[in-house]
Amino acid sequence: MPVYFGTGGPGAKGIYRATFDSGKGKLSPAELVAEVGAPGFLALHPAGDKLYAVANFAGGPGAIGYTIGAKGELTVINAAPTGDGGGAHIGVHPSGKFLLTAQYGGGSTALFPLDAAGRLGSAQVIKHEGGSGVVKPVQEKPHAHWAGFSPDGRFALVPDLGLDGIVIYRIDLAKPAIERHGFAASVPGGGPRHMKFSPDGKFIYLLNELSLSVSTFAWDAAAGTARRLADVPALSAEVKAKEASNSAAEILVHASGRFVYSSNRGHDTVTVYQADPATSELRVIQVQPVRGAFPRNINLSPDGGWLLAAGADSNTVAVHKVNPMTGELTYQTKGVINVPAPICILFAPR
Repeated sequence: MPVYFGTGGPGAKGIYRATFDSGKGKLSPAELVAEVGAPGFLALHPAGDKLYAVANFAGGPGAIGYTIGAKGELTVINAAPTGDGGGAHIGVHPSGKFLLTAQYGGGSTALFPLDAAGRLGSAQVIKHEGGSGVVKPVQEKPHAHWAGFSPDGRFALVPDLGLDGIVIYRIDLAKPAIERHGFAASVPGGGPRHMKFSPDGKFIYLLNELSLSVSTFAWDAAAGTARRLADVPALSAEVKAKEASNSAAEILVHASGRFVYSSNRGHDTVTVYQADPATSELRVIQVQPVRGAFPRNINLSPDGGWLLAAGADSNTVAVHKVNPMTGELTYQTKGVINVPAPICILFAPR
């Protein structure tokens, strides 16, 4: 199946593509399929025939859309600026009617309407306000870091590293538009980065970049509220103290609901957690080296059998086999390919 890589750094020229053999756990060599500036994060349209990226282009940083051809080639649809700096993350609503981007530097969320052909309209930008001030200077102002949706599509959720919590928006699909609905506070000084829902939609797993921990929340789908339950460290205090540049980057939830994974930059590992699907309780069972440097992104294959880890500083993507019984990872021998400065991995099964 095709797998696309968003990039950003020295030597990277745009979006790259490889083919993943899920039977053998092997990646083909990666090739450049779209030349564009710093397409850091990618998102797939729910129809599976279009791909979107936050990127830099002539009109200013914003979002850009592509159609996916029969052979996996990308053809530009159009691009639109945010008007508030570059995006750190992007997510397409399940309806396919709009997408959201999160601006880390601007501290904002931007909504881009999408027409029937997938063309981006002008951005609606909502600025976040405040800052927890716990970790200075980074938490003295907002830093929106991820944009996604509740399983039923009624709410948008944007973790903000500067605010130490998740900004929750109510969605008006008819317009489309978003309006601030609430806020779910995380651990003080944690620095929320990315999040994922449990497969049944009852829990949120929020990754805290600064504290290298996962905060779990109970999600009330009717009310659109989240109640914090627990905080679990990804690495021991002793390990974190040895490397000042340690920071958490990505979090994944296995389709079974029994395993959670988070990546640790600096330590260059993936933490594997055993999860209780009934309570969201987490227990660390493995810390696996990624066979690369600075894993800004990881992703699971659609069948849940493999985990790919992107080494942003080593220009590599490495394949690890997932044990279906325990969730533990085993490095796939000779399972590394070269990709320039990879910071996003996106499977496109169609």
